[in-house]
Amino acid sequence: MGDHRGDGDGWVECARGHRHWGLFGAAGLLAHRGSDDGTAEVLLQHRAEWSHFGGTWGLLGGARQRGESAVTAAVREAGEEGGVAPGDVRVHGRYDEEHGGWSYATILGMARWDLDARPTGGESIDVAWHPADRVGDLPLHPGFAGAWPVLRAALRPLTVVVDAANVVGSRPDGWWRDRVGAAGRLIDAAGSLASRGVADGDIPRELARAPLTHWWPVVRVVVEGVARAVDTKGAAGVSVVAAPASGDDEIVEQAAAGVAAGQALVVTADRELRDRCRSAGAAVVGPRWWHDRTTVTT
Repeated sequence: MGDHRGDGDGWVECARGHRHWGLFGAAGLLAHRGSDDGTAEVLLQHRAEWSHFGGTWGLLGGARQRGESAVTAAVREAGEEGGVAPGDVRVHGRYDEEHGGWSYATILGMARWDLDARPTGGESIDVAWHPADRVGDLPLHPGFAGAWPVLRAALRPLTVVVDAANVVGSRPDGWWRDRVGAAGRLIDAAGSLASRGVADGDIPRELARAPLTHWWPVVRVVVEGVARAVDTKGAAGVSVVAAPASGDDEIVEQAAAGVAAGQALVVTADRELRDRCRSAGAAVVGPRWWHDRTTVTT
């Protein structure tokens, strides 16, 4: 709930007759670190005995304030209750639970390995990391317990790998006169996509995944040839990879790395490359998917 009372603090009854905290809904942060191979850990709060479902383990979270986004609310509450700073996590997903006019949003974020979370308010008995495969052994808050199977499967961030040469070349806009400039515009578009994220319904069914509401992927733009002269610093949430040799080989390598870290979606129309990326475990979409979801054309 947080230490400071806000305009969203208060009880409300949903259309199903359940009592919830948060006049405008609530949000919590599921911070995790490691990989999804049994070594993953999640950050949980041991709730104070006096709180609703006191003594159980659940998310750092609480009521959303009027006009506050779910991400802002979740990170704010995690800071108030567990000492988590905004820069400590990289948000990559959102899961909404609807309760008849009231909703709880779980924000998933990859945390730094050295994140030193701790109780920073009176609402926590403890704040601690737990192995993901042992969470079910804890006495869990009922709401978190119900969502945990979905959230457990969602600890796999999405990487979007962009075949810059193929995507830039998919539109006859004069890119051949300034390949470096065209690559720069593509990187700007990648930053826009990374910032806004992608609705789950916009991700192809080919990519098997947990049913989140929204995804904020890491975007890796692979450039080759003359375009390697582009500024490789990129935008927030974007990594620019200058292929040292074959661009296709680098794209396959980046796709495999994305799969190892969670899951990967490759943007290219090259038929042979698409087959190679699928063999590496990635899903594939064409340049039109990209153009339809970015605001800066290339």
